Amino acid sequence: QVQLVESGGGLFQAVGSLRLSCAASVRTFSSYAMGWFRQAPVKEREFVAVITWNGRGTRYIDSVKGRFTISRDNAKNTVYLQMNSLKSEDTAVYYCAADTDRWGLNQGDHAYDYWGQGTQVTVSS
Repeated sequence: QVQLVESGGGLFQAVGSLRLSCAASVRTFSSYAMGWFRQAPVKEREFVAVITWNGRGTRYIDSVKGRFTISRDNAKNTVYLQMNSLKSEDTAVYYCAADTDRWGLNQGDHAYDYWGQGTQVTVSS
């Protein structure tokens, strides 16, 4: 069983920055690829970014490329999402998720086995 806890959300100004963290309670964090998803009001949950177990592979949705960076620290059992140049359309609940395919760069939420409870990010313009 993997427990994931996101943190770092809140209210932010457009063009600002923030970093989300997701701490995993698991013995073998490096066994998982880790993804970030988000769900805005009245929209479906969408993929944001994913990182392989060793951090060498990443994938992003087009709308965040060049603005967001996913990273991980396996020694701390934590995955991060650095969000720069914030836009109002980034407002959403952000979720981290763990994929047992540690080499996977999956964008579909069905591929992920464990989910956090989410953290709200609100960007005001």
